[in-house]
Amino acid sequence: MPAERTDLPLSFDACYRAASGRDRRWDGRVYLGVTSTGIYCRPSCPARKPKPENCRFFPSAAACVAAGFRACKRCRPDALPGSRDWDHRSDLVSRAVRRIRDGAVDTVGVAGLARDLAVSERHLRRMLQEEIGATPLQLARTRRAHAARALIEQTTLTLSDVAFAAGFGSVRQFGETMREEFGVAPSELARGSRRSPAATRSGEGPLGDEPFSPEHPRVALRLQTRAPFDAEALRAFLAAHAIPGRDEIGGAAGGSGTAAMAAAAAASASALDTTEHAPFDPSTAAATSHALDVPGGTASVTIAWAEIPPVHAQPETALGIPVVLTLPSLADTMPAIQLVRHMLDLDADPTQVAAAFALDPVLGPLVAARPGLRLPGARDPHEFALATVLGQQVSLAAARTLQGRLVAAYADPAPLEGGGSQFASRVCAARIAAESPESIKERLRITGSRAETLRSLAAALAGGLDIGRGADRERSRVELLAIRGIGPWTVELIAMRAFGDPDAYPAGDLILRRALGVQSAAEAERIAEQWRPYRGYATQFLWAGFLAGATAKETA
Repeated sequence: MPAERTDLPLSFDACYRAASGRDRRWDGRVYLGVTSTGIYCRPSCPARKPKPENCRFFPSAAACVAAGFRACKRCRPDALPGSRDWDHRSDLVSRAVRRIRDGAVDTVGVAGLARDLAVSERHLRRMLQEEIGATPLQLARTRRAHAARALIEQTTLTLSDVAFAAGFGSVRQFGETMREEFGVAPSELARGSRRSPAATRSGEGPLGDEPFSPEHPRVALRLQTRAPFDAEALRAFLAAHAIPGRDEIGGAAGGSGTAAMAAAAAASASALDTTEHAPFDPSTAAATSHALDVPGGTASVTIAWAEIPPVHAQPETALGIPVVLTLPSLADTMPAIQLVRHMLDLDADPTQVAAAFALDPVLGPLVAARPGLRLPGARDPHEFALATVLGQQVSLAAARTLQGRLVAAYADPAPLEGGGSQFASRVCAARIAAESPESIKERLRITGSRAETLRSLAAALAGGLDIGRGADRERSRVELLAIRGIGPWTVELIAMRAFGDPDAYPAGDLILRRALGVQSAAEAERIAEQWRPYRGYATQFLWAGFLAGATAKETA
């Protein structure tokens, strides 16, 4: 059953029905502007609904602000989790929205964004204005304002530090934007708890005292996501795919060694091996830490899994995922937050996905058994693509070993000053491309053909092949397939994790075909046609369901 969509142009009648019924499913996709009060709300706002003639509907908060509305103080539309609606499409506007969401306007400006998309600034502004109701700059300003309010409410940062962390160019610009968005000065916004809930490590005490030094600020936050959120399965995934030197899976000693990592991964992966969810046991849910590649260098995130309630105990609407960011500088706060949101798929709407699959005879039972299963993203597209090539046709344990060698051999050197990260820097594709296949083969201890494929991919990435979330997906797929040794399975995995394409579908995957009971990729493609635009999520459910079933048979 195809999912209900709310793409533009918006239907006034449908939007008004959603607002009249306080339908939470439309929150974050549609915003209600009330002309008689000058405020904008989420559709589920508990306030009395205005008359139709006083209502205007917008596809984004930025469009509301551009039209002169300010955020409602009662329903707090600025506090909504993100939305993946723009990830379903690959047209110019969707690619622009994804890039702006990832901070492109902050790093390269509107001119740089237009250049990357191969259009003029004027054309880009016109397209976004027509379809979203806001310019690239307005979208970026609203993004900064919403992040700033979360920092004000959840941290002890000074307002000037908040402005810097949220990406504002000056304190004056910060104040003007916050007044425009919320109708009050930043100093008038409520400061929440003076201490954010924070992860802990055995023997190290709380990690929430932010910032612990001017050189390496530490920020503790609860990142909002829609419930339900399957923390068990997501932690198991991160543990099973942890790369030595880039990830630390919590254990008794909190170590990052290969042996400790493998043991933790094996224990955590058992979360996928049961057909029903047992309560999330905090004793087996130690915090995990992961490298993040941000403009200022290598940051890290620590996720306090033990503080996330099990699915059955979660609130109906949204919950906060407790994380602690350790940053090269406060200017890296926004990029780090967006990377974590992508890694943990925090912008997903599990209710929307479940509704799309509810009546499907194959997926319906799997979704009902695993509410809140997410589609994890890659923290760094280059790292993921290179690691995927190394992991072809080997076990997860062997893949982790090879990927650890890749990091040890080809990570960017740590900076002489301003370092301090516990993790290695990102893998440098240019360094791999500069070596011969024979040298790569010897250093990584892989086959000659695998070394040649790795070098060819690295050369393409160093030469400008875009496999990030704002990429032209079809063009990138074609360019990846042209590399010898890379087939459709690898391309679709890269599309799923690096592009963030929720409709990516590795039809040739052996486990996927076994789960569907078919022999060929063509048959798997045919069955999955009805699952668009969520075939990536369907794949995640099928993989989990098959592994659980296989384990049940072995232990019967």
